[in-house]
Amino acid sequence: MHSRLIDVQEFLDNHRFSGFQWAILFLCFCVVAVDGLDTAAMGFIAPSLVSEWGVTKAALAPVMSAALFGLAVGALTAGPLADRYGRKRVIVISVIIFGLASLFSSTAWSLWSLTMFRFLTGLGLGAAMPNAVTLMSEYAPRKRRALLSNLMFAGFSLGSASSGFVASKIIPTFGWRSLLVVGGVLPLIIGTVLIVVLPESIRFLVCRNAPPARVARILRRISSTADLSNAYFTVPEAALGSSGSSIKSLFRYDNGTGTILLWVTYFMGLVVVYMLTGWLPTLMKDAGISMAQAAVVTGMFQFGSMFGSVLMGWLMDRLSHHLVMSVSYTIASIMVMLIAMHPGEVGTLRVLVFGAGFAMGAQVSMVILAAHFYQTQYRATGVSWMLGIGRFGGILGASMGGVLMTMGWDFRTIFFGLAIPAALAAAAVGTKGLYYARRRNPVQLGSPALDIDVH
Repeated sequence: MHSRLIDVQEFLDNHRFSGFQWAILFLCFCVVAVDGLDTAAMGFIAPSLVSEWGVTKAALAPVMSAALFGLAVGALTAGPLADRYGRKRVIVISVIIFGLASLFSSTAWSLWSLTMFRFLTGLGLGAAMPNAVTLMSEYAPRKRRALLSNLMFAGFSLGSASSGFVASKIIPTFGWRSLLVVGGVLPLIIGTVLIVVLPESIRFLVCRNAPPARVARILRRISSTADLSNAYFTVPEAALGSSGSSIKSLFRYDNGTGTILLWVTYFMGLVVVYMLTGWLPTLMKDAGISMAQAAVVTGMFQFGSMFGSVLMGWLMDRLSHHLVMSVSYTIASIMVMLIAMHPGEVGTLRVLVFGAGFAMGAQVSMVILAAHFYQTQYRATGVSWMLGIGRFGGILGASMGGVLMTMGWDFRTIFFGLAIPAALAAAAVGTKGLYYARRRNPVQLGSPALDIDVH
């Protein structure tokens, strides 16, 4: 009996999105949701630290930024590890690390110890997210990949938004440590489930020459009626062989320009996100608005981002990825300028901040754009390095507000200035689209089956 060669991506494209794939999406959704919950937690814990430990707000700066540095380091290291050892293994270990580190954070006895534990938490958080996105994208059919991946990534916004609700319920009764306990127990539960249920990336297994029987067992969970007898499996880029996990791989095959432009776009986008969400409440308070109202207005950004990211995914499955992203960042730049023009108008700010968050849903979709751009052998490295480099934009945005206010910048000036990085993000992602519009990436080998979308 003759052996048959089956293209795994064509198999995913030609079969119904199964309950097994929905389960993968849900598990990855849970991973990024607890990531979002923990990332937002420190903003609600900070006031309790000031009163309980008698420290100044300025003294909290290392604690507030420690997780961001951990996120950057975790993202930069986890991608190459996942491209070498597998997505599932890195995801599980990362989730367990940030669960345990969050529990240890709840036992902190000083600012130094809390800073150390938050850095370790960030390492796990930074490693988990890019690999969850990569794994999900490698189980999605091409025509629905952006929408499904963005639905999964909406978990981060939901987790961030729900952090305030959870904090308001448990901190007044049980203290600030209770929020970190919740942020530690949930990932440990999820990590246990991941060990049992989550599969390894099917594309990674094929590129690593896994036994055909193992690949066939996974594909039968997607379609129990498919004939996989005497089958061997491939993905088009497997013909290139392993390109390794080195950062050098991101600059081969004419990928260097795209890599740099992805980094610039994501970096600038995070400057906007962290600057707006981190300093909008303080700036509104300085403009004469109560903190309760400022908190509601700031929360509109997260909800806008959650809905916007889903729409971006839907549009990206139908239109040019780069056109959708460039237009979205341009709208975000306009919305930020409109925010600058209405500093004391709470009702108007709610609408404008929601609109800015909706447009900045493009930031979530950047992960999908990166996952589409790189081939399987170094996709996790490409996605995680973009996230890692971008985190430094988040650190800049989180710290820049205090510096600018110290320099005497007011609400209007700061937000007019914030429109610049949003415009630069629009320009960078648009340039990437134009650069590759007439220039096919050699990695594609001219194969229409290869899912590295550079158009």
